[in-house]
Amino acid sequence: MSLIVQKFGGSSVADAEGIKRVARRVVETQAAGHHVVVVVSAMGDSTDELLDLAGQVSSTASDAREMDMLLSAGERISMALLAMAIHGIGASAQSFTGSQAGMITDAIHGKARIIDVSPHRIRTAIEKGDIAIVAGFQGM
Repeated sequence: MSLIVQKFGGSSVADAEGIKRVARRVVETQAAGHHVVVVVSAMGDSTDELLDLAGQVSSTASDAREMDMLLSAGERISMALLAMAIHGIGASAQSFTGSQAGMITDAIHGKARIIDVSPHRIRTAIEKGDIAIVAGFQGM
């Protein structure tokens, strides 16, 4: 069985219908005989909305760590909603934050680089037949 990684950007998961459409596509890929790992971005313009909100609460340059924490919230929402949509059509999925997925980065907040990937939890999920959904823009 081959492994397929699918990436869906914000416009693909911008609303409930888009998320359901992505869920159907992902489940179809799995039904075709593949292990599936999905990476999702934040919904639609949610990242821009969070950046705007950050600017409204602080007129100074935000702390890079806190900005990373804020912006990663959008991907968490997308991954959880996609897992729910997949469950809703009768398939099995697990969502993972970047750290849960084993994405190891350097410590430079705001522009971190991936230095290693330890996908143990992802492997376990796909080996038991789940679709693994990973939040983009995240690491540890």
